[in-house]
Amino acid sequence: MITQTGTPPPVIEKKINIVQGEHVVDDDPGTVLTTILGSCIAACIWDEIAGVGGMNHFLLPGDGVGARHRQPGNDAMRFGVHAMELLVNGLLRRGAQKGRMRAKLFGGARMIKGLTDIGELNATFAEKFLREEGISLVGGSLRGEQGRRIQFWPVSGRARQVLLAKETEQILQAERTRPLPRPAPSSGAVELF
Repeated sequence: MITQTGTPPPVIEKKINIVQGEHVVDDDPGTVLTTILGSCIAACIWDEIAGVGGMNHFLLPGDGVGARHRQPGNDAMRFGVHAMELLVNGLLRRGAQKGRMRAKLFGGARMIKGLTDIGELNATFAEKFLREEGISLVGGSLRGEQGRRIQFWPVSGRARQVLLAKETEQILQAERTRPLPRPAPSSGAVELF
């Protein structure tokens, strides 16, 4: 659509907030995915040719790591292994090809000194996962001691990060208390890669 002045109308941004245990895949150029991270990781992966991308947000790398931090009723949605597979499979279903996928990783901060550095474990896991799957890591910001607010435009791969000024205790508390979303009903089909 062209306006009377001959210019295209502005794109209206649709913001979608991603919380712990969620992932979103989208192909709308007006979509911006957002999240706040402490020790958690958000993987932002896209295929520019297919015009699709997505983001996840996970708390722990996998079942063997961080087991003592589990709470009753936790499910796989909090774990990086599951979150990364869901995101990549979601992209593949929407026409992306693994060989064209690019990724930016954010998060993995060390939020509390003296305890197990979950942020480091998360960051190391996410980097290794991408390497093993042949997905190019082209940017992002991992580790450190500050929380981050992330915005990601899934069609273009553009990302913006704002470091949070030592609000680490608030971020850590938010990561601990956010309820897990209920998984969407599945057709039962699982695609392994």
